[in-house]
Amino acid sequence: MEDLKTGVSITDLGLNDFRMDLLNYIKTSGDLSSLPSGMHAVVPADPERGLHPGVIYTLRNRNNAVNINKQNRLHPFYLLYMGNDGRVIANHTEVKQLLDLARAACRGRPDPIPAAYGPFNQITDDGRKMDFYSGLLGQAIRSIVAIKEDKDLDSLFTGRTTASLPGR
Repeated sequence: MEDLKTGVSITDLGLNDFRMDLLNYIKTSGDLSSLPSGMHAVVPADPERGLHPGVIYTLRNRNNAVNINKQNRLHPFYLLYMGNDGRVIANHTEVKQLLDLARAACRGRPDPIPAAYGPFNQITDDGRKMDFYSGLLGQAIRSIVAIKEDKDLDSLFTGRTTASLPGR
């Protein structure tokens, strides 16, 4: 009901399509509980399709009571796309865009792509040297916090309550 009041429907986010993809994957590949945390996949960049060199992080907020201004429709999970140059390509409030990009990057590619993972493995010593991506992760987290702070400041001028005011 809350989504209908804001003019955004759950189907607008395309989540039903992604749920169906996941159910089909589980039917063919089995239960997901055996998969490790911290998995990664590498696909080739394709700027014409919006796939710029970078990384899409899927993060989990461990404090379920915190949903930054109700902006994150996937709470407690956060998706964020960081470019290799350190800029945010799509922030956590752009869920539909991020999920569409992830789908476009992987659809129809059941096998690893040597031209994509080869250079990644070489640069990261087969995933053992992830300092660059850890740095981008830090920037991603800071960008989520910055969006929250911007929303708090905006609320000072719109008459809405804000978490930055004492006693609120």
